[in-house]
Amino acid sequence: MEKVWLKAYPAGVPAEIDLTEYASLADFFARGVERWGDRTAYINMGVELSYRQIDALSARFASYLQNVLQLPKGSRVALMMPNILQYPVCMFGALRGGYTVVNCNPLYTPRELEHQLKDSGAETIVVMENFAHTLQSVLANTAVRNVIVTSMGEMLGLLKGKLIDFVVRRVRKLVPRWTMPRAQRLTAAMKAGSAHELKPVEISRDDLAFLQYTGGTTGVAKGAMLSHGNILANLLQAHVWIDARLKHGREFIVTALPLYHIFSLTINCFVFFMIGARNLLITNPRDMKGFVKELARYPWTVISGVNTLYNVLMNQPKFCALDFSRVTLSLSGGMSLQRSVADRWKKLTGSALIEAYGLTEASPGVCCNPIDQAEYTGSIGQPVPSTEVSLRDEAGKEVGIGQAGELCMRGPQMMKGYWNAPEDTAAVMTDDGFLRTGDVAVMDERGFLRIVDRKKDTILVSGFNVYPNEIEDVVSAHPDVAEVAAIGVPCESTGEAVKLFVVRKNSGLTEKDLMAFCKRYLTAYKVPRQVEFREELPKTNVGKIMRRALRDEEVLRLRTLAARSL
Repeated sequence: MEKVWLKAYPAGVPAEIDLTEYASLADFFARGVERWGDRTAYINMGVELSYRQIDALSARFASYLQNVLQLPKGSRVALMMPNILQYPVCMFGALRGGYTVVNCNPLYTPRELEHQLKDSGAETIVVMENFAHTLQSVLANTAVRNVIVTSMGEMLGLLKGKLIDFVVRRVRKLVPRWTMPRAQRLTAAMKAGSAHELKPVEISRDDLAFLQYTGGTTGVAKGAMLSHGNILANLLQAHVWIDARLKHGREFIVTALPLYHIFSLTINCFVFFMIGARNLLITNPRDMKGFVKELARYPWTVISGVNTLYNVLMNQPKFCALDFSRVTLSLSGGMSLQRSVADRWKKLTGSALIEAYGLTEASPGVCCNPIDQAEYTGSIGQPVPSTEVSLRDEAGKEVGIGQAGELCMRGPQMMKGYWNAPEDTAAVMTDDGFLRTGDVAVMDERGFLRIVDRKKDTILVSGFNVYPNEIEDVVSAHPDVAEVAAIGVPCESTGEAVKLFVVRKNSGLTEKDLMAFCKRYLTAYKVPRQVEFREELPKTNVGKIMRRALRDEEVLRLRTLAARSL
């Protein structure tokens, strides 16, 4: 469709980006280190690492993979850590060695972790010891042969690190027992790597940088193949969009979203590395007391997060008492931004929440609102530079301005496809090379888009995709469940939550029983919050359960309750 948005672009934002600016993410990293040198790059638990230190440490890790483990270029290296200093060290090290990073959520259940490791074919993993017991339980069923274990305090200095590890292990008892005899400690691995010289590796923009796992209509997580060129394109697109607000070498960004999440990875880790920012890594943002205490210690200028994070922060009296005079940019993504949250944030901090839209398959950015936007508009913004969008009806025909259609996108940030899943890749692609997002949108005459519906059944919990088929597969395995359907329902704390509709085989089955069952097999954010037992579920004439009918019933029920409360 006609790029009407270009005529209304923010001042200084180009229509296209220069895709040849960097040869690879390794080139990007090297130039960032050269430019910013001894400036602080990352801070975690009061410990700082400079750009030059990240360079030295990541080189040791890359050398270990290359020279000690002798991994060939392209090998998949899984990382299973929260936001600690070891993450950027290992991530950049793997990329510099020409390897493909497989990000793993540390809160995965054994079932989820096993699938991802088996599907990716990862032979090497770096895991924080708090989650080593999960890995141990599935290790024999995977191709993983190199296990590198780290602790929370391993890069925090000798005395401080030992103290933190003692508290984590002995006082808080956050490290369940595990045994993997061949596991190597990260410090030992890097020491072994330092004994060898890291040999140059030829890496191109077409080489795979990440296998970023996401779900789909089948409910089975698939690895979106994101090349060096995909990530480079999106970080450049994001940079030119927000650069007018940034002071290179002087920004200080808060990273509470996990770096294994594509939004945080591209924006917080790469864009702000590019401009020489200090990056405050929050290991456990659920610990609100500790999180707010960290925020009070530093003169941060930029923060990114999802709607629920901002909402929870503003419910903390000590957060509301902070000095926000330095805050120049607040970014929101990963899930829909609510007007009430945006309005409260602007009133509290003086900084408008700038909402962006994306998806894992697009590295992730597709659209963003102008950074000089003063108030919440409900729009997801305009397509970023070098990006085409097309709104299409059910027949695949493009619709016009003001008409609703499925949002499809095409651009240099779009994935190469799903790992070893050509049929799934074909299912989300149009004949002319656009990616179907599954979201229904309307565009105005200035190119601003507004999401009005969701074609696919994805449930968005705190910015993370939850797929009904996966939930239903788990629940249906319960011996007392005859039929099940999962939908998303509004939730004040997480945006959406999972609700189950269940037909029982055994009338003695309780909501408590099902919740306990789900907690054994699902990550916490996927666990249903509500269960409704029914005698039957609505179905199509071919017997397919109609989730949309259940959603419509739920919407009507909530509206009725709201009307009665007036």
